[in-house]
Amino acid sequence: MRCPYCGSLDTQVKDSRPTEDNTAIRRRRVCPDCGGRFTTFERVQLRELMVVKRSGRRVPFDRDKLARSVEIALRKRPVETERVERMLSGLVRQLESLGDTEITSETIGEMVMEGLKQIDDVAYVRFASVYRNFREARDFESLLDELQLGERKAEALAKLKRADRTASESEPE
Repeated sequence: MRCPYCGSLDTQVKDSRPTEDNTAIRRRRVCPDCGGRFTTFERVQLRELMVVKRSGRRVPFDRDKLARSVEIALRKRPVETERVERMLSGLVRQLESLGDTEITSETIGEMVMEGLKQIDDVAYVRFASVYRNFREARDFESLLDELQLGERKAEALAKLKRADRTASESEPE
């Protein structure tokens, strides 16, 4: 592994351990030439995925690029890194299990938005504003209306489930 500090090809692994969700191996490395320390991650890749951009151009799927865009949406938000990592790993597994080697950027964007909606509403709105290319305040208003409608539906569903449970518990046997 090439040292990111001095470019030396001779680095040594000092520690290896699985990540908490067991989807990768985390390796701490040290460069004997410059003494630099860095971390690498080794992940299983089931198939080579290609992203089909809106322009029709095809580019290799880049998990790190996806992670950076999610990190930007989550900047200064109180979300645990581990939770984000689980979301990203799950998303990549979903993409790999779709069966296609070519996936549209729209599919990826929608999946990321769905994942962010579960984690943090503000990050969801941030990501959506870039992904959907918002141009005016009305765009934000309609997205927030969608978000509130979804929350109201979830609350109503939870109330129905509680009512069903209460009714079934009070029924004589």
